[in-house]
Amino acid sequence: MRDQPTILHLDMDAFFAAVEQASKPSLRGKPVIVGGLGPRGVVSTASYEARRFGVHSAMPTAQARRLCPNAAYLGPRFGLYRKVSDVVMELLHELSPLVEPLSLDEAFVDLEAAEAPARPVRDADGAHRVGERLRAAIRAATGLSGSVGLAGSKMLAKIASEQAKPDGIVLIEPGTERDMLAPMPVRILPGVGPATAETLRRAGITTVGETAEAGSEELVRLLGKAHGASVYAMAHGVDERPVVAERDAKSVSVEDTYDVDLTDRTRVRWEVERLAERCVTRLRAAGRSGRTVVIKVRSYDFSTLTRSETLRGPTDDPGVVKEAAQRLLDGVDTTAGVRLLGVGVSGLADFTQEDLFAQAAQEAGEAEKAEAVGEEAGEVGSAEDTGGVPEPVEEVTVQDRRWVPGRDVRHAGYGRGWVQGSGVGKVTVRFEEPDTPPGRVRTFSVDDPELQPAEPRMLDAAIAEVLAGGRAAVERGGAEPAR
Repeated sequence: MRDQPTILHLDMDAFFAAVEQASKPSLRGKPVIVGGLGPRGVVSTASYEARRFGVHSAMPTAQARRLCPNAAYLGPRFGLYRKVSDVVMELLHELSPLVEPLSLDEAFVDLEAAEAPARPVRDADGAHRVGERLRAAIRAATGLSGSVGLAGSKMLAKIASEQAKPDGIVLIEPGTERDMLAPMPVRILPGVGPATAETLRRAGITTVGETAEAGSEELVRLLGKAHGASVYAMAHGVDERPVVAERDAKSVSVEDTYDVDLTDRTRVRWEVERLAERCVTRLRAAGRSGRTVVIKVRSYDFSTLTRSETLRGPTDDPGVVKEAAQRLLDGVDTTAGVRLLGVGVSGLADFTQEDLFAQAAQEAGEAEKAEAVGEEAGEVGSAEDTGGVPEPVEEVTVQDRRWVPGRDVRHAGYGRGWVQGSGVGKVTVRFEEPDTPPGRVRTFSVDDPELQPAEPRMLDAAIAEVLAGGRAAVERGGAEPAR
C-alpha cells in the first residue's frame, strides 16, 4: 500500500459503443448497443444513452430490445477496436514501462516506474496532472473519452475510475480510504462475488464498513482462511498487488453460440473443425503453440461439458488440433441439440514439436476429401471456403453473412457506408464516414455486385478534431459545424 496515489487505472467509456458512435455521425448522441444480434445474443457494450433505459453489458439482447427498441443494434468490429486500443496502450506506455492491460479498454499504470523522458510521479499533484494529460492525449488521438482513477493501490484506483465515469478523473488521497469505502456495498471489493456476498448478507454484513468491523476471525470463519483474510484486508483498503507488465495467457480459445440448436451430427463436426481453424489462427497470431486441446459443448438445456486431450508436444498445426478436437467430439452425445460449441488450446509454449505422422495423415485426408468433393460437385455444388465440407442447406449464405448491422461497405456509385440492416434479400446502407455529416440511406439487393465489404476507417487525430468541433458546437447550443 503506497503513501501516494501513483497507481493509475484507465477505463475507456463505453468503448465499443463509443467507437461506433465516433465512426458513424448519424449515431452520435443516440442509443447504441453492440453485441450478439441473434435470439441468443448478449450485449457487449451499451452507450450511455442506452444505459438510461436500463440496458447493460451481459444482458440478453432480446431483453435489451424490449427496454430500448429504438437503439441501433450493431455487430462488433473487433479489428477496429483492437487498432484503437493499440493507440491508447501506446499512450500509456509513454507514461511508464509498467502497464498492465486488463482488456482492450482497461489497464493499470505504475507511475512510480516512469523512465526518461517522463519523470517518476511522487505526489498527488503530479499524479493528477499526468491523469489529465493522458485523458487529453487520448481524446486528441482518437476522439474518445476515458475515465481515470488514481490511488495508492490497484483496488482503489479501479474504484476511483468507476466513480469518475463518464469522462472524468478521481484521485483518492492516501489516508482517506476507509472513510470512502465504508458506505459502499461489499460487492465492490475484488474477489467478492454473488456467493460470497450472499454468505456475508446472511451474517448481516452488506457494506465494506460492516465487513471491516466484523473482524478477521469472523470473516475467516465465514469464508475460509485465505479468502477471509483477503476480504478483511481489502475492507481496510489494503491491497499489495503490484502492477504486472506481462500477463502470460494460459490458453487460447474460440466459441460460438447458435441461434438454432444444432442436431445434425455432420453440421456439429463441421462447426468444430471451423472453430479449430479459428483457434489455431489466434494461436499463431500470438506466436504460441499448445499441448492440450479442449472442446466445450453446451446442450439445449444449458448443461455444459468439456473434454480435453494432451498431445505428445506443443503444436500450432491446424490438422493436429482438428483431429484432436474431432476425437474428443466422438465421445460426446449431441443428438438432443447443441446451443454452443468451443475449441481451445492450453499448455501454451513458444515452440512447436512437429508431429510428422499427424501431418502425413492430414495430407492424405485432404487428398481424399478433395477427391470426394470433386465426385460430388455435380450434386452439392462448390465447397469453396468451407474446408471441403459442403455447407448445410439451412445455413445462411456467405452473401448474407456480410451484411451484419454496423459492418463497413463500399458501393461503386455511392462510396463508403455501413449496414443498417438486412433481410428478405435486401440490405439497407447509410452512406457516411467519421468526418462527414450524417448520410443518406439506400437499399440494395444482397447480391448487388456494386456493393462490397470494406475495411473500417481508423479513428485518428484528424477525425478527433472533427469530433471536438462537433462537441464544441453542441456545448454552445448551435448546429454542428459544416465539414
